[in-house]
Amino acid sequence: MNYLKGPQRIVCLTEETTELLYNFGEQGRIVGISSFTVRPELARKEKPIISTFLNAKIDKILDLKPDLVIGFSDVQSSIAKELIKKGLNVWISNQRSVNEIKSFIFQLGSLVNAQKNAEDLISEFEKNVLEMSRTINQWEKKPKVYFEEWDDPLICGIHWISELIAFAGGIDIFENFSKGRKAENRIIDDSSLVVKKDPDIILVSWCGKKFKIDKMLSRPDWSNINAVKNNYIYEVDSSIILQPGPASLFDGLKTLHDIFKNWS
Repeated sequence: MNYLKGPQRIVCLTEETTELLYNFGEQGRIVGISSFTVRPELARKEKPIISTFLNAKIDKILDLKPDLVIGFSDVQSSIAKELIKKGLNVWISNQRSVNEIKSFIFQLGSLVNAQKNAEDLISEFEKNVLEMSRTINQWEKKPKVYFEEWDDPLICGIHWISELIAFAGGIDIFENFSKGRKAENRIIDDSSLVVKKDPDIILVSWCGKKFKIDKMLSRPDWSNINAVKNNYIYEVDSSIILQPGPASLFDGLKTLHDIFKNWS
């Protein structure tokens, strides 16, 4: 690997890295992607699939002779450990906030000599947030929002989702919970807590699992929640809100803002 050019054969264990490299015009460096990759659609047609989120085809990755493997979160630590034992270079990012996502974008761009592209993407996001804030300032009231990332046990949204809710014009009722860096720190032990906080809007994204509204509405006293009474329950596609990259910063943010604007 020519250190001045950066890694030339990258395996992407999660989608955000793939989407960013395509965005930077550096997709030629990608030699393998995750089966969960849907952005951009072209990637699945051009690149071999070598992993899910939890498992990877180690032998297939080795056959691709990557000079760098990039993954995300402690959940992929076992994959990383196995690849490191095989002698590969592995980078596992663990972004949990919007600032950490922006930092990851900048780091990746710098790594592949696309720093300007990364800076432009970050600037575009910040411009969108500023424009939204001008609209939000004209609202009389902001909606209280409950984001449910999992149903059994109840898990509220991760920190970047809480921040996107705020940028989009909402108030996350479990903002403090969202700061827990692991899912177990965001468990809501008692569903009556949601009832007591009485959100105006309920957002649901069960990590790719199909949302069953009847299951939600069967919870004790949830019929008393404003969001339920007024039918402000929305399923948000996991691919645009649970991806710690451009999908959530752009499509996810816009989707949230449109929902909140309709409520206001």
